Amino acid sequence: MSGRFSKKTADSSPQRVLAAFKVGVDNVIFSVDTTLNRVLVLLVMRQQEPYLGQWCLPGTLVRQGETLEDAAYRILDEKIRVKNLYLEQLYTFGNPRQERGVPASPSVRYLSVSYFALVQFEAAELIADGVSGIAWYPLDQVPLLAFDQNRILQYGHRRLCNKLEYSPVAFDVLPEVFTLNDLYQLYTTILGENFSDYSNFRSRLLKLGFLQDTGVKVSRGAGRPASLYRFDANAFAPLKDKPLVFI
Repeated sequence: MSGRFSKKTADSSPQRVLAAFKVGVDNVIFSVDTTLNRVLVLLVMRQQEPYLGQWCLPGTLVRQGETLEDAAYRILDEKIRVKNLYLEQLYTFGNPRQERGVPASPSVRYLSVSYFALVQFEAAELIADGVSGIAWYPLDQVPLLAFDQNRILQYGHRRLCNKLEYSPVAFDVLPEVFTLNDLYQLYTTILGENFSDYSNFRSRLLKLGFLQDTGVKVSRGAGRPASLYRFDANAFAPLKDKPLVFI
């Protein structure tokens, strides 16, 4: 006597058929041009259908035996030369869609595992090999991107802003030694000039105790020489995952 939920019935139910997945990695690569007070994102131009000739985020399909993080770093290595960078997994976007030129199929779904990176603008060198276009775009001038990637970009920008509140991500892309004004310009460019005035920023930051004064001063322009500081990761450890008061 067969029951209502027999094995045969369960296996043949469309709702129980496991989906086949292909996995892609998309990188939201940010940089900050403090000279012109702009947040920039790296875009590349599609060279194949769908969306031929349209701008998109640098991305790839994950190769056999490759980890997601390895794929994200491979994208960086293929598109940009830079020493100082921060990379973190952002989000997984799982809506059925066409991806990376592979035709859509009712039996295959495509996952986009996105990463966001922050790199030092002045030291970054773009690599044009294998692409018809690659460029830094100011965040407020980004065009309509291929697929649903404007949504990925918006999500990445929100994460970047939130990350500045509780992590030392800014110090991953600054030179080893920097002035407080260098740091302030980075924060104001990303968060806007209204987040804190310089005097309060300087006072509160130094009270936190994770910046080491190198004893060296540098002259820039006609103002007084500015002290050079170095980030102390050990001194920052007790503040990890706590909102920083100068934000």
